[in-house]
Amino acid sequence: MTDHAGVAEHLPPFLAAIDLPQSNSASDILSANQLAYTGALFVTVTPEKIDGVLKFLRDTAGRSDVYLDVSTLPSTQDIVDLLDGGAAKVFVASGQVPALQEVPNLDSSRIVYHPTVSAGEAEDQLSGTGFGLYLHNVQNIGAVGSILKAMGKTRPAVYVSKEGMTEAEAVKLRTLNAVPIVGSHQLTVAAEPTDDGIRVASLLLAKTKSDRADGLFTTLVTDERGIALGLVYSNEESVAESLRSGRGVYWSRKRGLWRKGDTSGDWQELVRIEMDCDDDCLRFVVRQQGSGFCHLLTATCFGEYRGLSKLQKTLQSRKRSAPEGSYTARLFNDSKMLNAKIMEEASELCEASSKEEIAAEAADVLYFALTKATAAGVTLEDIERNLDGKSVKVKRRKGDAKGPFAEKFGVVTNGTSSHTNGASTTNGAPTKDEVREAESQPKSKADAAGLNGDGRIQMRRYVTKDEAPETIREALKRPSQRSTDKIMAIVRPIINDVREQGDKALLSYTHKFEKATSLTSPVLKAPFPESLMQLPPETIEAIDISFENIRKFHAAQREEKPLEVETMPGVVCSRFVRPIERVGLYVPGGTAVLPSTALMLGVPAMVAGCKTIVLASPPRADGKLTPEIVYVAHKVGAESIVLAGGAQAVAAMAHGTESVSKVDKILGPGNQFVTAAKMLVSNDTTAQVSIDMPAGPSEVLVIADKTALPAFVASDLLSQAEHGVDSQVVCIAVDLTEQQVRAIEDELHAQATALPRVDMVRGAISHSVMLVTRTLDEAVELSNAYAPEHLILQVADSIAVRERIMNAGSVFCGPWTPESVGDYSAGVNHSLPTYGYAKQYSGVNLGSYVKHITSSHLTAEGLKNVGGAVMQLAKVEELEAHRRAVEIRLKWMEENKGCSLEA
Repeated sequence: MTDHAGVAEHLPPFLAAIDLPQSNSASDILSANQLAYTGALFVTVTPEKIDGVLKFLRDTAGRSDVYLDVSTLPSTQDIVDLLDGGAAKVFVASGQVPALQEVPNLDSSRIVYHPTVSAGEAEDQLSGTGFGLYLHNVQNIGAVGSILKAMGKTRPAVYVSKEGMTEAEAVKLRTLNAVPIVGSHQLTVAAEPTDDGIRVASLLLAKTKSDRADGLFTTLVTDERGIALGLVYSNEESVAESLRSGRGVYWSRKRGLWRKGDTSGDWQELVRIEMDCDDDCLRFVVRQQGSGFCHLLTATCFGEYRGLSKLQKTLQSRKRSAPEGSYTARLFNDSKMLNAKIMEEASELCEASSKEEIAAEAADVLYFALTKATAAGVTLEDIERNLDGKSVKVKRRKGDAKGPFAEKFGVVTNGTSSHTNGASTTNGAPTKDEVREAESQPKSKADAAGLNGDGRIQMRRYVTKDEAPETIREALKRPSQRSTDKIMAIVRPIINDVREQGDKALLSYTHKFEKATSLTSPVLKAPFPESLMQLPPETIEAIDISFENIRKFHAAQREEKPLEVETMPGVVCSRFVRPIERVGLYVPGGTAVLPSTALMLGVPAMVAGCKTIVLASPPRADGKLTPEIVYVAHKVGAESIVLAGGAQAVAAMAHGTESVSKVDKILGPGNQFVTAAKMLVSNDTTAQVSIDMPAGPSEVLVIADKTALPAFVASDLLSQAEHGVDSQVVCIAVDLTEQQVRAIEDELHAQATALPRVDMVRGAISHSVMLVTRTLDEAVELSNAYAPEHLILQVADSIAVRERIMNAGSVFCGPWTPESVGDYSAGVNHSLPTYGYAKQYSGVNLGSYVKHITSSHLTAEGLKNVGGAVMQLAKVEELEAHRRAVEIRLKWMEENKGCSLEA
């Protein structure tokens, strides 16, 4: 029977206090991710931090509840904005309460009261409000129990902080139904107790009860939508391991610690861990990977998904592998037709009247809406989080229809009909804020997706002379990537599996991830059948032109003769070039068509003279590759194509299998899992393989002066922004007026809204910036510090400026050199260092496919000249054999004067 004693609301087990300015470091991001699995985050807000906190709220939306101490903010509107921005609760001081009580629609349960007045006044303010209570920096945890007891069973939620809180004190507060606030630096995901750490698992399980003789906790596993996947058991050890690894880890009554997916590959990414209302059942919320949760290869232990969840799985599968020419494939590829279908079905839903008609038309609307969402990478979980966010908005939308739709249906807005003798009226027109409410656009100061008050797609703008250097450095930070530890934990078992089981494992992963279940061999060997290279003549011509330009540029990079230097008489040192014999080229693919990447990797390998060229690219669901990839492989003389993607393809090329040739170096771009796999195999001495470079999301930096055309600048920025939401674009405007900067921003908005991938652009623009500098010198300095993958110089003398560039992957000079020519056909390589690695790495070039061997040749005279120095240094280093190798030869010369050993 459920015990309802204590507060009625479901409280987090603890609040982890973090220092927001430090949360961008790798360790803090990892910590925040781990803390999100169980507790909630606690951040102190000051007036100068508000924009940063709003961004943090967006970044953690749906992943973790964030509680904010706003007791020092003077503005009530700022507090409301933070609540609208997604704060779970705000902690306020006594003096802020009167103004907040005047705010319409404010849910009092989202306010936590920090008394800063006398006990009597505080009791009056708190009485009847529904506010929580914050006991700040208490001296004695034991006294808290007395306070809570005096407040009775109907007391509000109570939050407690204490300097130097111990694990025992934090656990005690949990058992009292209070929420401890603990500094994140004290928290640990270790399984064993530490001297000064507080274990997250201990806090989580402090109140948890088991009615089983073995003490195990019943554990329900669900997806993010709350659909039950299966029932398992947990204990403190398995919970601690889950928190540490970020995966679903449970306790098997037969096998002990059970890392779900280690053998099946159907692992789970941990989202959060919760308790039920009476603390005798855990709920693990996970993102299920692979075939499903059940050992019978179904999505859940209760059968397959149904309804919207089933539809989402189907659409996601079709997006990866829709047959060419199918209706679903056309919907994904033709955004205009899809938009037309959404409007058509919505119109039919409006006209439906019977229960059966409304159900059928609503189903059609949901189908096409979810197709649009899936095409953009938006999930039902994303949609539901958005709905949850809207449900707690303090400022409510009025619900009025937009002008054209109100007019069509004769809707009365603000007391005025939208039909006035057949013409629309301007009376009662919506305000700008009402339009923004109706369009669900962010209204916070940070303005998440680059949508300002008028709905514009616009980068954040900074005038460098008005900002501190650290503000500009912060603005230029790349978007955060997922935890490296998590990704490595996913990739490492895949690599081990392919290394140990070869073709069997490689085919299994291709069947699972690419759904190409008809494949019986993981490799397509040369010569490739003509039937696999059937292409339109115009595509063949485009590939051939690009091939020849790339070949010419890389052929010009050859070192035609060895380097030879006589360092002193009789001592000749030389260096000569040899191709890397076996190279593996990773070409991302699947439903995508990327012949340009195959060209950029394959042509220089061919020019360098590599004996064995192996391509790897994921096949479509029918088991075939796109014909463009096969045609390029044929042109560059590839030995074979590995029909696989991801970490498994990298592992196969690194270690070799029964069918896949082992290579000496792996090159090519890929997602974070491919990059992680490349880094792992390059550090594995059993693989003996190198890689080209680490990689990150695509990026471009444009330097534009008064000679630049705004339309050209905007088009270059958008050519990278459309790659994906994790891309970043930067524009540095040199000494431009407000009108000139605005012209670029206007072009960016106009061009972006016309793009089919406008949703991708919105995401990229959310972490992209416009910097306005006074001088070209400052612009160059900022560019060199950023070290962009692509640098575009739209300035008066671009060639002269290029000479001052120290860090960039590739530079594009002048108004007639868009970055896209480098991506495809100019001749330069588009496989480039990103994420700031241009400071240390070159892009792929002919040198990526060769190695240099040095040689020394000494005459007897040469050994006499250098021998003394060699022997002395060997003596200093106490390497006697080294010294004697010279001494013996010199003695032989002395004893055999006139004799020669030269051939």
